[in-house]
Amino acid sequence: MKIMITGANGFTGMHLCLSLVQKGFEVHALGRGECRLPSLDNLLYHPIELTSVRSLLKIFEQVAPDVVIHTAAMSKPDICEMHRDECIKNNVEVTRYLLEASRHFPVHFIHLSTDFIFGENGPHREDDTASPLNFYGESKLMAEKLILQSELTASIVRPVFIYGSLLPLGRPSFIQWVQQKLLNGEKIKIVTDQQRTPTYVQDLCDAITTILTFKKTGIYHIAGKDILSPYDMAITVAKVLDLDTELIEPVTSDTFPEPVRRAKRSGLYIDKAIRELNYTPHRFEDAVQLSFKKDLA
Repeated sequence: MKIMITGANGFTGMHLCLSLVQKGFEVHALGRGECRLPSLDNLLYHPIELTSVRSLLKIFEQVAPDVVIHTAAMSKPDICEMHRDECIKNNVEVTRYLLEASRHFPVHFIHLSTDFIFGENGPHREDDTASPLNFYGESKLMAEKLILQSELTASIVRPVFIYGSLLPLGRPSFIQWVQQKLLNGEKIKIVTDQQRTPTYVQDLCDAITTILTFKKTGIYHIAGKDILSPYDMAITVAKVLDLDTELIEPVTSDTFPEPVRRAKRSGLYIDKAIRELNYTPHRFEDAVQLSFKKDLA
């Protein structure tokens, strides 16, 4: 089985590429610029600009993938709000190009979406009404609609606030940011009034492996079992690493005026994934411990 993964230089993309290679799949990693991934058997990197239709079609003809996992996105809500045309191009039009290219092959198309397609009153289930609070969420919802309207074998995976171990040459997640600030003795202000169900990246990789192995279609929420604020997460990181919790100041989101709205109570229910994928996510504290053990390794 040949698996094509977009956004291969991103945090989730890197983890997914390595996880699937370790499980014995042939992985074709698509990313911008130089490869951040290690040199491994069955892992082939293709530098590409996904907004180039010609380049995209050429890669599809060369690889003839069985599965396409689309993780690439313009994912910073503030930037999406200020650069809407660019956001549409990267989050909606690229999805359209990938779907069109996929039509020429018997592809299982797996798309990484987000809990940002919802508004308040979370956690949310797969069939809850979408009501994005910002343009990033709107763009991801547009992409979802394209996929649902296509005639491809397709799956939509919605994670929340992804975190995990730091890979060599990879980008850090929130937990490494907290670690570094506290190690440097810096005080940090973290919000207490936003509730999330953060997703451990390895749980996400395992769920996607199940989806592609058993050709599960439809929408799946892949998140953690714990409902936490960013402050709760930061305190847990400090305790796991035996760092000074007094450096973490609890504040409300009003402390950080932002150009976009973010839900105060978001997060996702994972009942469907547990039932249909045998999804068994780690507790946040356990996943943090695993993440830093892998960082040290």
